[in-house]
Amino acid sequence: LLMPIPIFSKSYKRDISGVKHLRSSSSSFSILFVFGIDKQQHSKDSVFFRDGVRMIDFVLSYVEDKDGERKQERRRLYEANLVNVGLELETEDKSESDDGKTYFVKIHAPWEVLATYADVLKVKVPFKTNDIPDNSEMPMNWLSTPFRLPEHIMHPQPDYFTAPFDKSKSDFFLIDNKDTFFSPSTRNRIVYYILSRCSYFRDECGDKDKKGIKRLLNNGTYTASFPLHDSRYWTRSKDANCESDRYSLHKHWARFFCFFKEQPLNLIRKYYGEKIGIYFAWLGFYTEMLLFAAIVGTICFIYGILTYDENEWSKEICSEEVGGNIVMCPLCDKKCGFWKLNTTCNSSWQSHMFDNVGTVFFAIFMGIWVTLFLEFWKRRQARLEYEWDLVDFEEEQQQLQLRPEYETKCTGRKLNRITQEMEPYLPITSKCARTFLSGATVLLWISLIIACIIGVIAYRLAVYAAFASIMKDSATTHIQVVGPYITPQLATSVTASCINFVIIMILNLMYERVAVWITDMEIPKTHLEYENKLVVKMFLFQFVNYYSSCFYVAFFKGKFVGYPGKYAYMFGSTLRNEECDPGGCLIELTTQLVIVMTGKQVWGNIQEALVPWLMNWWGSRKARNHPESLYSRWEQDHDLQSFGNLGLFYEYLEMVIQFGFITLFVASFPLAPLLALINNIIEVRVDAWKLTTQFRRPVAAKAHSIGAWQEILNGMAVLSVVTNAFIVAFTSDMIPRLVYMYAYQPDGEMNMKGYINNSLSVFNISAIPLASKPDDGEIKRYMNMVLLCRYRDYRYASGHEKEYSHTMQFWHILAAKLAFIIIVEHVVFVVKFFVAWMIPDVPSDVRARVKRERYLVQEYLHNYEVEKLKIQLSQNGHTDCSCTPMIYPSIPKHEVLSEYYSTSAKTILPNYILHLTGS
Repeated sequence: LLMPIPIFSKSYKRDISGVKHLRSSSSSFSILFVFGIDKQQHSKDSVFFRDGVRMIDFVLSYVEDKDGERKQERRRLYEANLVNVGLELETEDKSESDDGKTYFVKIHAPWEVLATYADVLKVKVPFKTNDIPDNSEMPMNWLSTPFRLPEHIMHPQPDYFTAPFDKSKSDFFLIDNKDTFFSPSTRNRIVYYILSRCSYFRDECGDKDKKGIKRLLNNGTYTASFPLHDSRYWTRSKDANCESDRYSLHKHWARFFCFFKEQPLNLIRKYYGEKIGIYFAWLGFYTEMLLFAAIVGTICFIYGILTYDENEWSKEICSEEVGGNIVMCPLCDKKCGFWKLNTTCNSSWQSHMFDNVGTVFFAIFMGIWVTLFLEFWKRRQARLEYEWDLVDFEEEQQQLQLRPEYETKCTGRKLNRITQEMEPYLPITSKCARTFLSGATVLLWISLIIACIIGVIAYRLAVYAAFASIMKDSATTHIQVVGPYITPQLATSVTASCINFVIIMILNLMYERVAVWITDMEIPKTHLEYENKLVVKMFLFQFVNYYSSCFYVAFFKGKFVGYPGKYAYMFGSTLRNEECDPGGCLIELTTQLVIVMTGKQVWGNIQEALVPWLMNWWGSRKARNHPESLYSRWEQDHDLQSFGNLGLFYEYLEMVIQFGFITLFVASFPLAPLLALINNIIEVRVDAWKLTTQFRRPVAAKAHSIGAWQEILNGMAVLSVVTNAFIVAFTSDMIPRLVYMYAYQPDGEMNMKGYINNSLSVFNISAIPLASKPDDGEIKRYMNMVLLCRYRDYRYASGHEKEYSHTMQFWHILAAKLAFIIIVEHVVFVVKFFVAWMIPDVPSDVRARVKRERYLVQEYLHNYEVEKLKIQLSQNGHTDCSCTPMIYPSIPKHEVLSEYYSTSAKTILPNYILHLTGS
């Protein structure tokens, strides 16, 4: 087998972005033929070209098909343009691949290309070893020893001061080895930047829309593009030049039995890039903070269990003297009959575990906890920004890293006032029209969700009466143990939940594609702007989709029912508005929250872990029969799943939706943080496992924060204070019980005796309207026993001058509820703002380090330019020049430092030099 390897001479051209780079000269292009290496004698599990020297930075794959000629021409032009910008290519023939159909194009970026684009992208590289002592040792630090990882895993690279790379000043930086100076994640980021902007058209054609690897993947010209993993995940690479970071990550991070260990964030950042590193840093910090919320929530739940015997109102409900003698009014028209209050004994006891004084304390605690979480995360994020060289990154991303789609679709050009260069732009009229269409589409889909929720509510109202009629004399009522629990309420709730779940899944699947389409239609300028727009659209949809049923149970169900003589009906239909479960609305909200939250988390983890594993197992079934030495590194990675540009987006979305469950409705379920903590401990390791074993290596990307998710979390933190205050006031029975104990207890004692009788109003059975009357058998049976039925409300009895209107106690309770909401909200918000004010967003030591690094950049660049100037002057014969001290004759250091904030040092210094030399 003969394999051509191109050898290039150095010449330069400018690409379509105006970047000067290395290209191959047609006059000096030569081909070096080397004999292919026998597959049986040489392992292909390598990340290098066949020469064993040049590292594979990226891989493209393709398969020839019926439309082969057109695609072959695109590939030929595209690969020729890649060679023109200085990249080196090596192709593996399909005969070398396991399936006999797939070609692999391996790409290597030589030093000249890396240096050129590192200058363009302002990649920060080391210029001096960090000389600031680390005083972060904590007292009693030995206690954390079991949770630590080895030092070489936690800190795989030395700590340096860094500065944006400048190709013209390459000797200013600490370059020991050009092959390893740029990390693999930086190398693949640079190569992807080139791939996403390289065209596949001839210069004379002028079709500017034919550009970028993304379009080539979409039209099937290439089947995949990805950087390589550096080793197998279960064993180290046999090549001594490979660091086997994938193996280290799997061993120390991705295994479940490491759940109690710290995460090797620096190694994650080194291997996968800053964007993925920030996600796992946030997820780990969120999980750590959940520990405190879970402990307090568990204590509140235990308090509810320990005060079980003090629950006077449940004792009255369960007693034959009180609950056994109270006949309740029917819960639906015609089909529902009268019922005894003591049938709700079990649900009343269950409700007390969540509806007690501890609930109020926990709601206030969570309002403060969420503030501490967000404020401490800002500090942690600021520290990571400095340690990972992300300070001032946002401006670079906004100005320099435009989306290729934006550059292609925006044909207009205007002057950028900052860079003073012509750049593409989208006219304001087109932008407004696209934004309006996008917003209208989102509103349409949210309206569709609300319509589906109303449909589910209508279903519940319609089938409840049917189940009540069917199950009245059903054989299920005679089943021992479980028979009493098979009730119309349970049957309605289960079937409605199943329907709701199916609707949620279908709408999610459909809307994901719609959200991506309308975001593409808006043509965002940068990748950051694209993600932020998509985040807002998806979160608004998911917020309504997942939380609407909880909001309905918490704030609408049982609130607009009316009373037996004058019930309220849904939209004027024959469907009577739904009343709360006999145990109260809070226990229903708790049940709804547990089902939706835990079900979503369990299903999500199974789907995330099982589906990629099955697909990879099926895709690599043929290769498993071959020796490992013949299963090449690029084929192994090709058989894995693609992580995709939106892979992290769905991970964030899942966690933020969970964050909403444990903050917005936590007053109804104090164990929610505990369930979230258990889920997240598993989630961290599942995400790590699938990233290291089941997915191709993602293209490294930079991100200085969690982006738009930060503002969403802030908004949910504020909303959670309001929702929890309303849940305690209007959903639980806390306020009515307190008003009774302090103002309406007949004996003037501080206890709850007589509360149940006080909280139920009276209605005359004979006054029930004909359209609402139960069956004749029910009427005759209860008319012989009692003439009155009871219902939950505070209204005057029949015969009173204000018959069936609200009593004064109702208005006292309403005033107490509103006062409670106002007081709790103001107290929590005052504490929140005070805590936020007390905790600075950036730690003082990080602020000092940032200032010192900027100062050192200025000082070292100054000295560097002075030395270069002295050498230049000496070469020009100015040996008598002694002007070194006059480079900055009258500028103190603090002014130099402040000047750096407004103008880059590499702009200031050459101006002084040019002025001095008179050039």
